Amino acid sequence: MKYTLVYIMGLLSFLTSCFTGKSRSAPVTDKSMQKESIYNFSIKSLDGSQTIQLSDFKGKYMVLVNTASECGYTPQYEDLQKFHEQYGDSIVLIGFPCNQFGGQEPGTAEAIQNFCQKNYGVNFRMTEKIDVKGESAHPIYKWLCSASLNGSSDFEVKWNFNKFVVGPDGQLLHYFGSSVKPLDDEFLAVFGK
Repeated sequence: MKYTLVYIMGLLSFLTSCFTGKSRSAPVTDKSMQKESIYNFSIKSLDGSQTIQLSDFKGKYMVLVNTASECGYTPQYEDLQKFHEQYGDSIVLIGFPCNQFGGQEPGTAEAIQNFCQKNYGVNFRMTEKIDVKGESAHPIYKWLCSASLNGSSDFEVKWNFNKFVVGPDGQLLHYFGSSVKPLDDEFLAVFGK
């Protein structure tokens, strides 16, 4: 009788977890199994004068794009600047100069800043030059590209001007390759524009 009662209690517990989705097991305490928040990260600005804290942008969309000054996609700086001018109050745009694709961002921070300002009037946030792939990738890009960190999907930055969109809640929403421009309908649709 005692064993029958234990069996029935175990069966009821199992059936309850099956139908309610609740388990009686202990919560996961291994932090490596839980996704990180994009808001944990920061990065130096291009001129090194300040630290950009991503936590400052809670409640806003973020567009994170790896940039280069000598790429066939470099003219997208013009569209990025227009995008920033139109939507900068609600969407934070951050450019991440990177020299990993064809050596197309060889300049110093000062050279990059002068190029962007002189040729495209860029005044949106630009960060220090970083790596966006491989072992030396900046932690922000490790988060963007790893499902185990972002809780969404794995991605690979394949060239300059890849674009990641993070929602106002800090969730990774979308990834766009280089050929999608910031003023294209499919890009703007993510923001309901």
